[in-house]
Amino acid sequence: MTEKVVFSRLSRKFIDENDATPPQAQQVIYYSLAIGHHLGVIDCLKATLVCPFADYQTWIGTLEPGEARRKMEGVPRYGEIVIDQSHVTLLATAFDEALPRQSASQQAWSRELLSLLQAIQQEPAVYVMVRRDRD
Repeated sequence: MTEKVVFSRLSRKFIDENDATPPQAQQVIYYSLAIGHHLGVIDCLKATLVCPFADYQTWIGTLEPGEARRKMEGVPRYGEIVIDQSHVTLLATAFDEALPRQSASQQAWSRELLSLLQAIQQEPAVYVMVRRDRD
């Protein structure tokens, strides 16, 4: 069994036709989206970064001890984490500062993650799901 860590970015949202409301109630859907609730809305995630689980642990070990490292250690501990707007500055700073201590492959992963964080910063509705996956 191969273990890996998959970073998936929100690529789009759509309304499940089975849960869609009649036209007179569409305003409820728009309101629920505006306040962050999902009422019959499905998030479509697209894998953008994949690394072996053991390499993930070594990679996050390059981060200085602190809040960013604790956040990323949530994957081995809980199986998954969500990275959203509230984590952008914390994680971008930590991964940027760790670049000089990282191997070439770790630097490539960090740069990809920094790109994902930039996408979140530009569009706050975007988020990244990081999940431990076993084949």
